[in-house]
Amino acid sequence: MSDPVPRGDTARNAARTRTALVSAARRRFATEGFAATTVRAVAGDAGVDPALVMRYFGSKRGLYEAATSVDLHLPDFTEVPRRRLGATIVETFLDRWEGPDGEPLQILLASAPTEPTAAEQMRTVFAEQVRPAVAAAGADTDVAAEVIASTLIGMAMMRYVLRVPDVVDLTPAQVVSTYGPALQRLLARR
Repeated sequence: MSDPVPRGDTARNAARTRTALVSAARRRFATEGFAATTVRAVAGDAGVDPALVMRYFGSKRGLYEAATSVDLHLPDFTEVPRRRLGATIVETFLDRWEGPDGEPLQILLASAPTEPTAAEQMRTVFAEQVRPAVAAAGADTDVAAEVIASTLIGMAMMRYVLRVPDVVDLTPAQVVSTYGPALQRLLARR
């Protein structure tokens, strides 16, 4: 009979397994999409038994939701000088798309047109994170907040999903100087 695994080791192994599954799922969902990704393939990529996906996430959809969970950690835009708001918002969102949360954001964006769960997650991120931050920054109507969000999402779609060369080739500073003034005009209408 083997010695029991110490409780702390079990928790660490479970956390490592969950992390490995989420990482493998992100890669699969990014390259194959939700429909073509299988639990078996994700588990194989993570080097674990497929039953662990069900144990930790309940279903493929639960795994997808964990792999695409996003907290943008948006700053308090009210502290930004009014004349810099548009540029600062673009800089912040560009940082999110190109930072550690970029992969789940890109998966959600690419999946939203065909995957209802992804579309709902995008709406939730907008409603709970983006809209309040942009409204606090000075977008005085829901329409202005939605136009700002759609501008940012359009830029992200062109740059990270469709990979349109003219947009991909822009440096971060060029992205800010291109999109920042458009957002600034919306914020200046207040």
